[in-house]
Amino acid sequence: MKLADLLRLVGDEPVFSSSLLNVDGLSPQQTKLQLVRWVNAGKLLQLRRGLYVFNAPYRRVEPHPFLLANRLKKGSYVSLQSALAHFGMIPEHAPVVTSVTTGRPEELSTPLGLFVFRHVRRNLFKGARSIEIAPGQSALVALPEKALLDLVYLTPRGDSSPHLESLRLQNLSALGVERLRNTARDFGSPKIDRAVRIIRGLIAAGEGEPL
Repeated sequence: MKLADLLRLVGDEPVFSSSLLNVDGLSPQQTKLQLVRWVNAGKLLQLRRGLYVFNAPYRRVEPHPFLLANRLKKGSYVSLQSALAHFGMIPEHAPVVTSVTTGRPEELSTPLGLFVFRHVRRNLFKGARSIEIAPGQSALVALPEKALLDLVYLTPRGDSSPHLESLRLQNLSALGVERLRNTARDFGSPKIDRAVRIIRGLIAAGEGEPL
């Protein structure tokens, strides 16, 4: 297979799996060897086993970090500070993409960034939806209410007033109070209940704007 053949097959994909490369006359071993050669030649970047993106100048589509996170670990969704920043709930940009998964926790350093995966129980793997995060690219991202409560749940003393104030939460009026309450019920956690009381107080007092 030539690079032109690969570009014809998957050149318009922001990220692709080697499982897509079913080329007549090439065995899986030959395909794998050719991919290794292209990685070594700097034409491809390998994100993890079997997952690749084109390197410049061959990359036609810039992959969004949220899409990469979804593809790096199947059965995950973007949450915590990453989702909150995306929805304008915190003022800071989140340089590390953080997701939750029912699988094992993991931190992956790739040529395109750092990706962190936090573990949650299977019954808490909900509250996310597929959204368009770039033209032609969609990713599974936690709703704002779920992202905020995931952060509280996975952070030591995440239900404390000092911690919640340190987030400099903004646009809290965009949170659905009923959805926040229903999401908290899924956790069944006194810690989450305490945090929700504080968050509802911030909403009511209009103190969610950044300092």
